[in-house]
Amino acid sequence: MPFKKLIEPLKEVIIHLGFEAPLPFQKKSLSKIKSGVNLFAIGPENCGKTTTLILSVIQKLKGEAFEDAPRALIIVKNKQEALKLQQAFNVFTNHTTLRVYCAYEEHSIDTQKDEIYVGVDILIATPKRLNKLFLLNSINLSQLKLFIVEDAEFVAETHSLQDINRIHESVDRCQYVIFAKHFDSKLKKFQDSFMYNAQLVEIK
Repeated sequence: MPFKKLIEPLKEVIIHLGFEAPLPFQKKSLSKIKSGVNLFAIGPENCGKTTTLILSVIQKLKGEAFEDAPRALIIVKNKQEALKLQQAFNVFTNHTTLRVYCAYEEHSIDTQKDEIYVGVDILIATPKRLNKLFLLNSINLSQLKLFIVEDAEFVAETHSLQDINRIHESVDRCQYVIFAKHFDSKLKKFQDSFMYNAQLVEIK
């Protein structure tokens, strides 16, 4: 999916940032994600994974807020990664109505429950906090369209696969995308849980 096929608010940001054409990773992965397939998106640092993630989510949600329940869920390693990704999203959502929210352990869970209840379109969360919120019936996943794990290597390092599996078991149907630097035996564990028949896009 070349940049010219993006929604107008994204085209404006792309022009402002001076992006002339998609990077090789983006050329391979953007159209795949748009098609709705489950995908392992694999590439090294600075290949454009984060921008691909952001563009894909905003495009899928058409840049518009809708009701209260999150439609995109992005799982990250920790608070620092959550805030970093939220900041990156903010660059691209200025001319949309999308609501982006972070949930992590170092913040009051009661406050997070209240703020999520008001309405969220894109939820960025750590696995443990996400599970706790879910067990407290504080997150409605019935509208979920995208389930993403960013820099998925952390899942094996932090033993988070069980937390992630609990969440996916409560999702009726959505698209799953796993971003990582390498495709190895650790990532293949996702195939045994919810990435059945997933396609692979990889650049080195």
